[in-house]
Amino acid sequence: MVSFYAILIRFVRIVGRLWRDPESRGLVYLVVAVLLAGPLFYRQAEGWSILDALFFSVTTLTTVGYDELTPTTALSKVFTIVYIFVGIGIILAFLNKIAERTMQRRQGRPDHDGTAHDSEDASDAGSRGEDR
Repeated sequence: MVSFYAILIRFVRIVGRLWRDPESRGLVYLVVAVLLAGPLFYRQAEGWSILDALFFSVTTLTTVGYDELTPTTALSKVFTIVYIFVGIGIILAFLNKIAERTMQRRQGRPDHDGTAHDSEDASDAGSRGEDR
């Protein structure tokens, strides 16, 4: 359970760095917009609760796709088709950017804003029992 929290903290730090980078901030906005647009649409069009609509949106965009919820109207089906193509592209771009930042950190290279992260790498490596 401790490793889950460590990974979650690293994820939040990387997203924070993405937020500080002007080029990446737009991508963070797009992820938030996509994750808000789906539930708001499905709440209105299908009458689902916000939690059900968010669940459907996340499982759809992560390609898990449970059969528990299914759009029933033609408009919802068309929206879902567009949502999948646009949303998966945005989510993959976001995950790619996170992977790039993680690799930069591990290699000690500076971010786009010129900030090097060797000290954080050393403390993270030490917490994992690795030597630098």
